[in-house]
This record gives sequence, C-alpha cells and structure tokens, in this order.
Amino acid sequence: MSRLANKFAELKAQNRKALIPFITAGDPYPEFTVPLLHEMVRAGADVIELGVPFSDPMADGPVIQRASERALTHHVGLRKVLSMAAEFRKTDQTTPLVLMGYLNPIEIMGYQAFADGAHRADVDGVLTVDLPPEEAAQCVALLRAYEIDQIFLLAPNSTAERIQKMDVVGSGYLYYVSLKGVTGAGHLNTEEVEQKLQLIRANTDLPVGVGFGVKDAETAGTIAKIADGVVVGSALISKIEENLNDPEQAKIEIITLLSAMRQAMDA
Repeated sequence: MSRLANKFAELKAQNRKALIPFITAGDPYPEFTVPLLHEMVRAGADVIELGVPFSDPMADGPVIQRASERALTHHVGLRKVLSMAAEFRKTDQTTPLVLMGYLNPIEIMGYQAFADGAHRADVDGVLTVDLPPEEAAQCVALLRAYEIDQIFLLAPNSTAERIQKMDVVGSGYLYYVSLKGVTGAGHLNTEEVEQKLQLIRANTDLPVGVGFGVKDAETAGTIAKIADGVVVGSALISKIEENLNDPEQAKIEIITLLSAMRQAMDA
C-alpha cells in the first residue's frame, strides 16, 4: 500500500478525517518551506500538498497566484520543489507528500525525468490541475511504476460517468473542488457538498478530500463530518502574505489555524 492508502486506512480505523494543508513551495523564500512542512505535521496535518510555483496558475485565486509570483522571484521551479520534498523526507518517513501544480513544468522536464525525480524525492502523489483523465495515460503509467498516486480533481458539475473515469485512472484520493471558481473564492455550501459527495461515493471507493472553500476551523469541522479529508490552502497562504516582513509570525499563525482546524475536526 502507498503512504496515502495507509494514511486514509489508518484514519478510517480511528474514525478521523485527514487534514490536508496546501502551501506554495518557496513562498515567501525557499528556506522557509521545509521547516514549515514539519511544523504543519506537528500541528496535526495528515497529508501535505506542496504547490509547484507556476506563472499561469489558472485554477488559483489571487492569494495563491501571488504566492507563486513570490516563489518564482527566487527561481523556485519543479526541480527545486523536488529537492525540498527530498529534504523533508530525510526526517519524516510517514507523512504523505503530494505535489500539486500544472502540466507545463512536467512537460518541460519530461514525463520520465519527472517520474524518476519524484521517485528519488520519495513523493507520494501528484495532482496536476490541468491534466484530464483522457490525456493522463502516459503520466499515470510512469507514476504507477513507482507506486506514486495520480490524483484528479472533481467539480460540482462532474457527472457519474466522469467520476467513474477518475476512479479508473486515479488513486490515493480524489479532490472535490467544492466551488465553481478559483481557490479562495466564494462561500462553501455544505449541503450542496454533502449531496455531491453522495454521487461521488456511489461511483468510487477512493477517499474524497474537499477544498477550495475552507477558511476556518468551523468550516473544517463541518466538512470533516461528510468528507474523508479537508484541504486548506488560501487561508494559510494569506497568513504568509499578511506577514511578509515577519515570516516567523506567519508560521505561528499558520500553526495556530491548523491546530484549531485539527481540534474542530476531531471534536
């Protein structure tokens, strides 16, 4: 079993849900990232999504767009992100680490070279926002050879047929985008999410994480009652943006928010 499969099985046995924070690698500067990953684990993170900076992050709202811009000023690209993943893994052999980003950097690096690099860095999953299942066969095959999970996004308008496609090619978990729009936008309607999760679960046995609208501990606790995982990104990166002159304060505020979410999810 992969680390992701093991983690979700372990949480299910404990009747707990996965807390899945997202940060952009290299924001606000490269040396900040790996120590923050370890702090997030200590605060209760079960799985970490590490964002690969990209110049045109079409699914991301302004907060994460600006995080990518800050990281790119430090020349943090895919190879540096893989180095950060490898550095994290030196002292954490248990927490699943998922790279989240866009296809262009992978294509530039080359699918085989990327799969080899992700394997050497001991990455557990890859979530490529703009890679549809119909075009994912090559990437999925290369990653599966290394037991790396390819994770796909589901949208509010995803049909049963589409969910079944994701179930066949995807692994690890499915990421349900709870809002029509970009990250950090809008208000999350938990009743609509619950209805959609019923359709998703009727068509897949993969765990389902919910993201794109989780802003606080109360929302995390509510989503944890109906989903297998709670993904939070923009709310964390906002803490970095609000404290660019004091990154250590940003770290404190991120850990405080994650700890509150963990407590609400376990209540």
